[in-house]
Amino acid sequence: MIGPLLVGIFILLMVIGIPIAFVIGIVALVGIFNIPYIPEVTIPVKMFNGLDSFVLLAVPLFILAANLMNSGKISQKLIDFSLSMVGHIKGGLAHANILVSMLFAGVSGASQADTAGVGKILIPNMKKQGYDTSTAVGVTAASSTIGVIIPPSIPMIIYAGLTNVSVGALFLAGIIPGILVGISMMVIVYFLALKKGYPTYQKASISNFFKQFFDAVPALMTPVILIGGIITGIFTATEAAAFASIYTVIVGMFYYKTLKIKDFPKILVDTLTLSSLSLFALAAANALGELMSYYQLSTWAEQFFANNIDSKWVFLLIVIAFFLFVGTFMDAIPAMILFIPVLLPVALTFDVSPVLLGIVTVMTLAVGLVTPPYGLCLLLAAKIGKLPVERSFKAVIPYIAVVVVVLLFVAFLPDIAFYLPEKMSPDIFSGQ
Repeated sequence: MIGPLLVGIFILLMVIGIPIAFVIGIVALVGIFNIPYIPEVTIPVKMFNGLDSFVLLAVPLFILAANLMNSGKISQKLIDFSLSMVGHIKGGLAHANILVSMLFAGVSGASQADTAGVGKILIPNMKKQGYDTSTAVGVTAASSTIGVIIPPSIPMIIYAGLTNVSVGALFLAGIIPGILVGISMMVIVYFLALKKGYPTYQKASISNFFKQFFDAVPALMTPVILIGGIITGIFTATEAAAFASIYTVIVGMFYYKTLKIKDFPKILVDTLTLSSLSLFALAAANALGELMSYYQLSTWAEQFFANNIDSKWVFLLIVIAFFLFVGTFMDAIPAMILFIPVLLPVALTFDVSPVLLGIVTVMTLAVGLVTPPYGLCLLLAAKIGKLPVERSFKAVIPYIAVVVVVLLFVAFLPDIAFYLPEKMSPDIFSGQ
């Protein structure tokens, strides 16, 4: 009887607007208190143990690197470089918006930081250039989802911690899908620009292009160093995140000279605020995981799929549909903490690679960043553009569609994602 009660409490708390981290914690608390065989001290112990991981230290460090980039106006350098590359194409500023999100993704691993940093610059500029607010908000929100697909990616780090999959394998597997998503969004922008007559910039001269390129090189080198260091084993994902933060401080303070000592208190507060939200949800989800283990949800899921599903392709479709639904009201991190331990054993029975499951899960939950009512990137972009969420969501629908199309290609043609891991670093990919 306690099972249906817990489900009812979960739904009720979500409906009345309680933050998901507290919903998870409350459900875990009520559930474990009603099981005599599990001592109450299990809750804080599980929450603490859930965060006692060296890998998880990468989460606040990558968020710190993103905030340092935004505060040091390094993102502006990436925008200028992107404009020099694609500004002459019809709808050039919108194309630059997507391209800079792809470049920013190679540093921060956090889509929200991309939306906040790039959106504050590009949404007002796009409106001044004659773009309607819906397009400015839609492109910014949708393209920022690439931040968790192209490495480094905080959700991929969390997934690796849950499954013991190589972080390097996940990172490499995310590069081609992320690029395909970005290119697909640019195709949508191009046809939209033709229809609405959006402006273009004058094609950058060769000298101007190289000037913008060399100005952006310190920022562009960050993902090269990070991904290269992780793949070659020079440093772990957490060490890479620490390096990214230190490197960004050095570049911002001494090369660009746009980062000041007085900026650090606000940067640290913003980092701690965002990190605490994610990590508390993770801790609470770990406590709820103990409750789910008691009810043997993993065994139940395995039996359900074994009795009703006989194809790994149907299984992957169910996973995609499920996480598309879950992503509308839950962040990627607690969603993975709750459901990956249940789904992974089932995936293995269908001979689905843990790396493929990880990429599919991350890409699917990325869509949740722009789907109400959760849709954090959508909410941020809508707030910056001063546009109602309903109109903002309508604007991102075409981009959601192309993400789902790319996602299906990756799910059913996994060689797309596996090409780089197999070619560049077969050692870290073997056995995954």
